[in-house]
Amino acid sequence: MRPLLILLAGIIALCIGLMGPVRAQAMVRIKDIASLQGVRENQLVGYGLVVGLKGSGDSLRNAPFTEQSLQSMLDSLGVNVRENRLRTRNVAAVVVTANMPPFIGKGSRIDVSIASLGDATSLAGGTLIATPLLGADGSVYAVAQGAIAVSGFAEEGQAESLSQGIPTGGRVPNGALIERDLPATFARIPDLVLELKNPDFVTAVRITDTINRHSRERYGVTVAKERDYRTVDLVPPGKISLTRFIAEIESLRVSPDQVARVVVDERTGTVVIGRDVQITTVAITHGNLTVRITETPEVSQPLPFSNGQTVAVPNTSITAAQSGGQLALVGGTDLPTLVRGLNRIGLKPTGIIAILQAIKSAGALQAELVVQ
Repeated sequence: MRPLLILLAGIIALCIGLMGPVRAQAMVRIKDIASLQGVRENQLVGYGLVVGLKGSGDSLRNAPFTEQSLQSMLDSLGVNVRENRLRTRNVAAVVVTANMPPFIGKGSRIDVSIASLGDATSLAGGTLIATPLLGADGSVYAVAQGAIAVSGFAEEGQAESLSQGIPTGGRVPNGALIERDLPATFARIPDLVLELKNPDFVTAVRITDTINRHSRERYGVTVAKERDYRTVDLVPPGKISLTRFIAEIESLRVSPDQVARVVVDERTGTVVIGRDVQITTVAITHGNLTVRITETPEVSQPLPFSNGQTVAVPNTSITAAQSGGQLALVGGTDLPTLVRGLNRIGLKPTGIIAILQAIKSAGALQAELVVQ
């Protein structure tokens, strides 16, 4: 009896190996595909000055707002330069932006981004002077100041210049100090609503079922109900704090659904094919046509004693060559089969983009085609 069981186990294992690995859908956390409605960042913006540049700042003649800002700053510090014409190149006017996280309190620090406004060539080595950051309501929520970190550089000589990256933009890590709390708090949120980042009916239902399955096991009640393809309503059970309840919900894992979509970027030759994209079996041929035009001007000399002139006679040679042209079958019910079919043709990304567009026009591409 024991040898028979061993033989049966070996046959089952062999059959599983012949079938190949079973493709499992990716399980992701709810916090990665949905967020609590009303809990969001707020954008801040401000105008300031960067000082300490090595002659790479704004030319005050071409950027009068920089000169006015510099004069106002010096006036506030007790230095009167209104009657003098400033000619420094170590100052640049910049726009400062930042994202204020939700529920952040006074005294916390956030990163800020810096971008030049005038004709400064580089912000490397500069220091941002205290800049108030305003919210959409016009109130000051933070003040930014500190040394700027610039990833790019620009150097120029008399006969050559070298640049890398964008030297007129940078960041100040932890450069803004929060001076005012946001008016809304977590406890004042009227309704707990999960909002999907990629709205989808199937994903919303799966999130609801997963949350209710967890709440029935832990609290004995259902707490979630799908409202539409974008939102899911939550009702706290009352036996746990809101913070701990949301933490439990966000840690649950679901398998999100997605629309079958193909995204192509003709500028860079990028092709992204979604997991559920399918192509009805079609026969494809693609030929590459190359046209070469060569200009080789010739010189025509006049005969001796003919009083003629030497002229250049154009000589143009045009050749055309076409490669490819073999038919290939492409089609598949899953992504690996589809990729193998496209690779069998052996085309460059530009050729694959043209083929995908033609397949879509023929009605064989069972997916949404997005051309960027």
